[in-house]
Amino acid sequence: MTGYASATAQPTTSGETPSAPVAAGVTVEARSVNGRFLDLSFRMPDELRALEPALRELVTSQVKRGKMELRIAMQRESESTVPNPQPDQLNRLARLEEQIKAWLPKAQGLSVQEALQWCKGGSGGPAPADEQVLEAARQCLKGFLEAREREGAKLVTMLKQRVATLRQLADQAEPLIPAAVQRQQERFLERWKEALSAAGATTSVSEQSLQERAVNEAAAYALRIDVAEELTRLRSHLDEVERLLKKGGDIGKRLDFLMQELHREANTLGSKAVAIELTNISVEMKVAIEQLREQVQNIE
Repeated sequence: MTGYASATAQPTTSGETPSAPVAAGVTVEARSVNGRFLDLSFRMPDELRALEPALRELVTSQVKRGKMELRIAMQRESESTVPNPQPDQLNRLARLEEQIKAWLPKAQGLSVQEALQWCKGGSGGPAPADEQVLEAARQCLKGFLEAREREGAKLVTMLKQRVATLRQLADQAEPLIPAAVQRQQERFLERWKEALSAAGATTSVSEQSLQERAVNEAAAYALRIDVAEELTRLRSHLDEVERLLKKGGDIGKRLDFLMQELHREANTLGSKAVAIELTNISVEMKVAIEQLREQVQNIE
């Protein structure tokens, strides 16, 4: 299931001296696209890489499906304001400048802007605290799950519409079988009469015998093309789908299995089709089931 959320945690400033490096704030973004299984990846600064196991445990405890990416970025105050060079930075910069000029006497000295830029890039303050990052991740995950819940409600409505479509198709298919058997019985009777007439045996075979043979052949044919059992199982699977959608919870894998069973029944219906109407119904069923399958893969 697709989803997106973000949360930002700002550093605490109490007790800090004006000359102390500014701690980093942190922003956590979670985004996901459809996926049958959970595929979790992280994009974060190296300073926070040690938190990956804790973050992975936090996510996997609440998310089971989807190709999900968790992005973590640090925002330091020095990134948007004039940096506050520290004495150790300036001392190191001065020593480096002296060494360079000792080797390259004609080298130009550093400007104030270049020194500030170096101090800004060299150290933007300490990384955020672990709890600060985890709290931002928890808030982000909370918003992410709320977004997925809203999308899930819309998804359930769509799934119920597809289930209703499949029920309508099953209702359309059911009366077609007796009609097909009746047509086949009439066809058998006509062919028997034609064959007997061509062989000159019409006088030796009674009308009742012809009728009985046609009925027997039609009965055997009806057994081969009967789809009542398939339609019953299909309706039973649809009942279970609706029950699970109403129940909610961790139902994704069960729905996956039911989609396979629905597809099996639709295939059997198509293989037994003896009329173009049944073939069309089987195709429409497969389309609706495939639409169900694509969306079911997004459900936890």
